[in-house]
Amino acid sequence: MEFSKSLQEYSFERVNQETINSLVDLELELWPDNERESLLRDTFVLLDNSDNNIFLVCRKSNQNVGFIHVSLRHDYVEGADFSPTGFIEGIYVEESFRGIGIARKLVECGEVWCREKGCRQLASDIELNNKGSFDFHNSIGFEETNRIICFLKNI
Repeated sequence: MEFSKSLQEYSFERVNQETINSLVDLELELWPDNERESLLRDTFVLLDNSDNNIFLVCRKSNQNVGFIHVSLRHDYVEGADFSPTGFIEGIYVEESFRGIGIARKLVECGEVWCREKGCRQLASDIELNNKGSFDFHNSIGFEETNRIICFLKNI
């Protein structure tokens, strides 16, 4: 893959069993309400299902500074016309490394994997109040398809 001049000192690599621990450190930054051991266990399971999941990290000087988790969804995906549909389950870049194209490049790498898996679309979702993520998705070509409000009732 060709990188812009500002990203030449970064590498984009697929996560494997040996590199999973540093990925989980970044996942905890994105999802701080999780317990490390539980997230590590869940990520191992997903990593074992490499036909339907890929984890990629962005590295600079042997330090992971961002990641993306993309899955294949065969069930209904809001707004999608095709199945399977690639789905961004999570994407994160450390704050001090934002704004130079790392997230965009991670998504591009995820798109390549999705196309190799026969996907014609890539989907994502965000929390309603996450303006930064909303702006990012719009800036890289995503189109909003729907808004939903989720309900829960204890019984």
